[in-house]
Amino acid sequence: MKTPTKMQPTKTVPTKALAWDDFRLIKAIADRRTLPAAATALGLNHSTVFRRLGQIEEALGIKLFERHRSGYVATPAGDEMAQLAERVDSDISAFAIRLAGQDIKPAGELRVTTNDTLLVDLLTPVFAAFLEQCPDIRLDVLLSNQSLNLSKRDADVAIRATDNPPETLVGRRAARIVWALYGRAADFADAGEVGIESLWAHRWVSLGEQFSALKAVRYLTQHVEPERIVYKVNTVLGLSEAVEAGIGIGFLPCFIADTKPGLTRLAAPDPGFSADLWLLTHPDLRHSPRVRLFLDFIAVELGRMKPLIEGALPISPRAASSGDRADSAAS
Repeated sequence: MKTPTKMQPTKTVPTKALAWDDFRLIKAIADRRTLPAAATALGLNHSTVFRRLGQIEEALGIKLFERHRSGYVATPAGDEMAQLAERVDSDISAFAIRLAGQDIKPAGELRVTTNDTLLVDLLTPVFAAFLEQCPDIRLDVLLSNQSLNLSKRDADVAIRATDNPPETLVGRRAARIVWALYGRAADFADAGEVGIESLWAHRWVSLGEQFSALKAVRYLTQHVEPERIVYKVNTVLGLSEAVEAGIGIGFLPCFIADTKPGLTRLAAPDPGFSADLWLLTHPDLRHSPRVRLFLDFIAVELGRMKPLIEGALPISPRAASSGDRADSAAS
């Protein structure tokens, strides 16, 4: 009589309902490849991320990451989970944008991204006037020289100086930002516009190498001896302060320099240095009442300031007072 064959127990894989936070955690580790960096991105501590990763892998019965000296590398399963998290995150962002575009009244928070130069020397008074006219809207202004992702609601509106706005955004060109060469007024009291060619031997100031995409910066690199560029700074605001302090002469946006009595224009604006000023938003937000109202208001106000932005109001030590210039810019 044969002895009955003993059946081997079937191995079962532990199951656990995955939560959205589990997917976010796996994606954060896959993107950053270290637990401390992932923890910082998620607002958690390192030990919590380590513990939760272990719980997820144990519940799924599969490794999601290989631990290497260079960091955490996703396995095929981990990579698939991270990609799914990316798709879900994009879908959620798109859904939120569509809902925001269906606002029925101009109210609520509006996130606006721009850079420090535009904010300080051009936009702050315009924003103040907008808030006075639209008290039900709150502005959250994000300063960045990098393009934020409007598709993921990093911002609702972007105000940027660029000749190549992203094709994924819609908007309008508000003005053309013009640059010219300036020096300290006290050093050129009787000079007026003398022309660039006669000034190569002067001390120059410039933006740093991280701004090498700007036409004015490339021009200096090509025409001015390196030892003549005695001062570099990574902000246009600092550049204008350097010229006004007499450190050297340099190219500046006219909307900054032409409001400073301490500066004088040394050469006519070069159209080749100019860049368009764009008001941009996501296509799904352009019909949102608060976005539409904001864009219309800013476009009108910047239109009034075009003479200043486009260099039509040059100043010199012999020009009218700064109050007179401000009046003419607003008219």
